[in-house]
Amino acid sequence: MKRIHQISGITIAIFVTIHLFNHVYSLLGITAHIEMMNDLRVFYRNVIAETVLLFAVLVQMISGIRLFAKKRKTVTGLLGKIQLWSGLYLVFFLVIHLSAVMTGRFIMNLDTNFYFGVAGLNTFPLNLFFTPYYFLAITSFFGHIAGVHSQKMKKEFVGIQPANQSYAILVFGIVLALITLFGLTNKCNGVEIPKEYNVLIGK
Repeated sequence: MKRIHQISGITIAIFVTIHLFNHVYSLLGITAHIEMMNDLRVFYRNVIAETVLLFAVLVQMISGIRLFAKKRKTVTGLLGKIQLWSGLYLVFFLVIHLSAVMTGRFIMNLDTNFYFGVAGLNTFPLNLFFTPYYFLAITSFFGHIAGVHSQKMKKEFVGIQPANQSYAILVFGIVLALITLFGLTNKCNGVEIPKEYNVLIGK
């Protein structure tokens, strides 16, 4: 079970890294973000890639919940607990996020691009949910990696102890989450939601 969880996790991590790169690219503007997304979709928005990714997500969630139930009473150390609880949050996030994307694509017939992702993030009071929702998702992704790193890494790197390497990964995730949210909001891009996406914010 643990090995299967690792393999599916690596598969998802590759996609999430690409996805986050695309989101950070929003710092260069909405048009740049959408153009980059369209370029990247050539690689991941096809039947093969999407089938592999969805299967990996399903495996990751099922195995993750089972591992959480197995370890939650025995896990020790801050990084171990961060790994455990961040994994549980990621399951929660993936269920909501994938359900929303699938509904948007196949029921609402919307392009799940920049505007689909940030409609709620740029609308009060929906942003009171979506801001921590996205922040915790990115932070949990890196927190989970930090927990795994603390278990696997046994050597110093440029004089930095393995535990401190893991905390550095977590801090990097927090900073990246803040940068990403800045790029996806009015604070950076003056986001105006196109009328076809108003259905997402109750207009």
